[in-house]
Amino acid sequence: MTTTLLLENVTCAGCVKKIEKGINALPNVEQATVDFPQRRLNVEGSISGPQLIKVLSEIGYRGRLASNEAADRARQKAQQAAQYKQYIRNTLFALGIGIPLMIAGMLMDDMSVRTPQDQIIWGLIGLLTLSILLFPGRHFFSGAWHALKTGSATMDSLIALGTGAAWLFSTAVVLFPELFPEGSRHLYYEASAMIIGLINFGQAMEIRARGKTSEAVERLLSLQPKTARVIRNEKEVDLPLELVETGDRLRIRPGEQIPVDAIVEEGSSLIDEAMLSGEPLPVSKSAGDRVSAGTLNKSGALIVTAKKVGSDTALSRIIEMVKQAQASKPEISRLADTVASIFVPVVILCSIATALIWYLFGPEPPLSYMLVTATTVLIIACPCALGLATPMSVMVGVGKAAEYGILIRNGQALQTASQLDTLVLDKTGTITEGAPKVTDILTDRPNMLQLAASLENASEHPLAEAIVRYAAEQQVDLLAVDNFQATSGRGAKAFVDNIEVSLGNQAWMEEQGIDCSAFVDKANVLAEQAKTPVYVSLDRELAGILAIADPIRADSIAAIARLQRAGLNVIMLTGDNPHTAAAVARQVGVDNFIAGILPEDKAKEVEKLQRADNTVGMCGDGINDAPALARADVGFAIGNGTDVAIESADMVLIRNSLHSVADAIELSRATLSNIRQNLFGAFIYNSLGIPIAAGILFPFTGLLLSPVIAGAAMAFSSVTVVTNANRLRLFKPSTRT
Repeated sequence: MTTTLLLENVTCAGCVKKIEKGINALPNVEQATVDFPQRRLNVEGSISGPQLIKVLSEIGYRGRLASNEAADRARQKAQQAAQYKQYIRNTLFALGIGIPLMIAGMLMDDMSVRTPQDQIIWGLIGLLTLSILLFPGRHFFSGAWHALKTGSATMDSLIALGTGAAWLFSTAVVLFPELFPEGSRHLYYEASAMIIGLINFGQAMEIRARGKTSEAVERLLSLQPKTARVIRNEKEVDLPLELVETGDRLRIRPGEQIPVDAIVEEGSSLIDEAMLSGEPLPVSKSAGDRVSAGTLNKSGALIVTAKKVGSDTALSRIIEMVKQAQASKPEISRLADTVASIFVPVVILCSIATALIWYLFGPEPPLSYMLVTATTVLIIACPCALGLATPMSVMVGVGKAAEYGILIRNGQALQTASQLDTLVLDKTGTITEGAPKVTDILTDRPNMLQLAASLENASEHPLAEAIVRYAAEQQVDLLAVDNFQATSGRGAKAFVDNIEVSLGNQAWMEEQGIDCSAFVDKANVLAEQAKTPVYVSLDRELAGILAIADPIRADSIAAIARLQRAGLNVIMLTGDNPHTAAAVARQVGVDNFIAGILPEDKAKEVEKLQRADNTVGMCGDGINDAPALARADVGFAIGNGTDVAIESADMVLIRNSLHSVADAIELSRATLSNIRQNLFGAFIYNSLGIPIAAGILFPFTGLLLSPVIAGAAMAFSSVTVVTNANRLRLFKPSTRT
């Protein structure tokens, strides 16, 4: 069971690590992960929501149970809007005092205390800046206090220490100037004001940019109507969507979005299914056809019967999958999380060491230099950007993938897909349409089609469906079947009208001692035309061949060429005979193929490629390819959008096109590149910022970094990371040619 809490006072990666560590330590918790951008805690296990809230409170954080998705989203957006306005007010308040103070210090004097009159003036200014610490800066100090009570440190700890130390030092100078050497009586009230103002402004900008990263889920949610017109007791009533039940009859009027997965009972219409299939043209639907939640009824009125409602609809499962993937963490994020979790204590130690070095070995006045450098180190080193670097990019990348009909299960799949060098493609239903048709019948037995179709009517194999469908088109009546037996990847046999009928490939016939030599050459000719020859024997004598062809998808050739241009070794895997496989491979431009493979052996072929030091992706229909999909480093399940919950795959491709595989790999590479840019920027920022803030350049240049500049740099480092992550929203796949 998964329980989701909405978090309120999480500020940095240190908070994330502390919450995850505390919740994961509980006995009934299997796994707890924090979605930092969305401020959500997802907990798998048998622990109750109230228990989680209590433990969370003990750790020092506030949370509440998620309930209705739409209501939670609306509440969260309202909270973010209110928080944004509050940060802007805090910024104006703090900078409204800090900027004039800074200008005055630059133009008028050196902000020192020399006379009793200076004490009075600066005492009043000190009270004014104290109001900044108490109001615009209050959340930093309360966060630092909560962290202190639980024996930890966060971003708030650094800001509170830095601004608090500057204010306390300045106030001590104002109250007791005689205790300080004259050269050390400089005041830093403007630094406290400016730092709090700039960081509040940075947080406001971060919230604004962060709101854009969730647009993919917002768009999906907008496809869900809030109400449905239900027919009950021969009356039509508009009910909230959550009250609609399976089996309810619904009226769908022209221009309305379909609220549930359903079967059309009455009427006909054109349905816009672009959100699922990506196809721009609407699809005609009439009685007996399936319709999906979120699709748009373009023309006629329909009466439908609800088959899947609420969280069971395809759209709801898509939304849930996107949310889970956005909250997950790829391997690359663990280094950043580990560094961020220990960063704050390390920074505090660096700040103390800096203060001691300047006090003991620095020039006069040592107290001033000590305070400036120690405060600057505390402020510039906040690891906010480091904590945001990975989750922001993952969130945008997963959302962008959903726009292109690619549902990514987790962040690790997103990372691994960027490293693929080999892609294995199933033939039937992946490269081909998966809708085979009978093209030739070679026999001198007029009843062979009737007997073969009767046998195959008991089978669920795609080729069997093609034979049965062809017999129906020829208006052939089917006969009763006795003692049906089937062997996966080989064939089937049974008694039909007291005749032993056997149907399958050449290996299946030879296994039963049936001589195929009379038809082998004809079968090879058919196979070279990309047709699958199916041998038919009657009473253990070969009666003829049924040739079946599965049309190649219209865009398979272009998509495979695109995958090869991306540097992938494309391999086709099929249970078909080598001649047919060679013909299909030749048509689509695949150089390497493996034919005659049984479904259970596909995973072994993937494993062989992995043992040869390849990173292997597998794309199949998610049914008989399930073992291979699960075995591959990344499994791509190609589907039609109404069956997205294919458990064996890492990525589900809603649209029936191999271009979606190319899109997924291309997007994953773009996302990983974006993550690396963010991590590089965050690491470089902190790695260079700390020594510069500590004064490493002072002996060479005579300059020290101002705490105000450090505050601005820290605030805008997070905004830079979020902005860079949002560049992924502009991603477009390469031209599909």
